[in-house]
Amino acid sequence: MQKMKLAGCTVFITGASRGIGKAIALKAARDGANVVIAAKTADPHPKLPGTIYTAAAEIEAAGGKALPCIVDVRDEKQINEAVEQAVEKFGGIDILVNNASAINLTGTLETPMKKVDLMLGINLRGTYLTSKLCIPHLLKSRNPHILNLSPPLNLNPIWFKNHTAYTMAKYGMSMCVLGMAEEFRGSIAVNALWPKTAIQTAAMDMLGGSMIGKQCRKVEIMADAAYAILKKPSSFTGQFVIDEDILKKEGIKDFDIYAVEPGHPLLPDFFLDQEPEDLAKQMEEHGATPVFKSGKADSVPMGPISDMFNIIRGILSPDIVKTTQGVYRFDLSGEHAGVWYIDLKNDAGSAGSGEPPVKADVVMTLDSGDFVKMFGGKLKPTMAFMSGKLKIKGDMGLAIKLEKMMAMMKSKL
Repeated sequence: MQKMKLAGCTVFITGASRGIGKAIALKAARDGANVVIAAKTADPHPKLPGTIYTAAAEIEAAGGKALPCIVDVRDEKQINEAVEQAVEKFGGIDILVNNASAINLTGTLETPMKKVDLMLGINLRGTYLTSKLCIPHLLKSRNPHILNLSPPLNLNPIWFKNHTAYTMAKYGMSMCVLGMAEEFRGSIAVNALWPKTAIQTAAMDMLGGSMIGKQCRKVEIMADAAYAILKKPSSFTGQFVIDEDILKKEGIKDFDIYAVEPGHPLLPDFFLDQEPEDLAKQMEEHGATPVFKSGKADSVPMGPISDMFNIIRGILSPDIVKTTQGVYRFDLSGEHAGVWYIDLKNDAGSAGSGEPPVKADVVMTLDSGDFVKMFGGKLKPTMAFMSGKLKIKGDMGLAIKLEKMMAMMKSKL
């Protein structure tokens, strides 16, 4: 069967004011689609780019028709109104993309219930509710699709233990795919799409720091993958698609076109089949890091933790303190067990053994050997966290900022 294009189709996308959602919207717009931008940002955000109105302007410029709607997917009334406006303006809804999502990568004791409610409300309930309200109109379409931006249902406990609430919420979106695909088989295609690697978005920059970008691919790979799914007949359903896999089937061979920095090793995304420990080894072999420059790795110091802290104290400066503004405590186990701290918040900074002079903003728990590897540039904090070697309590943004110090230390080793 000939694959259908999206010209004249009405695409309802949640969270489409920026990032992957907007990229999918622009891809559809270039085909001449009608795009409903269902997102919260009506006024400029202090940290995140774009509003529903700037996205609408870009969609119109790309060749599509846009309908910006202020929508919090936790609010049934707002979704209903957006659906009614879409039907009134465009005559129906052909495609729903559930892209809106919230993320908080913390453990059970460190995750406030407000954050749990936010993630479950947006990811799980919001996806279910938006689907429920769009389905009556999708059933009238000649080639209806629901596409959720959610991962394969990988039940390996490694993907739960460090951020159970987030995994539950994200898997809720995937369970919508599993159930609705079967419920509406023969009527509506219901699929999931997930990236093989990390994707550079404003949210990713906030979560992992702007320097993580080199390990990411651009949002366009997800837009192209979504397009490949949405132009298929509705008989293509119940699939948990990985972006790279479907694009290979579409004939794409050069994936460097999607890389933020072509040739740089990429950070694998969460929830895929490969074990995080294996991913960490793979990344270390390639020298990938959000901060350190590529090149031959320096040797890992073999001395005790105190030697490492001598180096740390040697690079402390008012500038580092000014840009970091965080107090770190390290609970180390293993051969050199003990409690250590780095104060990058007060005066010119300080570091040493024992409790920090003031309450820590971030507590990192790891093996003393992994601490040496991490500060020596052999174990990347991002991968240490993903693999479970590093547990973090407190401000994740401050944890990422510590990588700047690690980058400076590399030249000292």
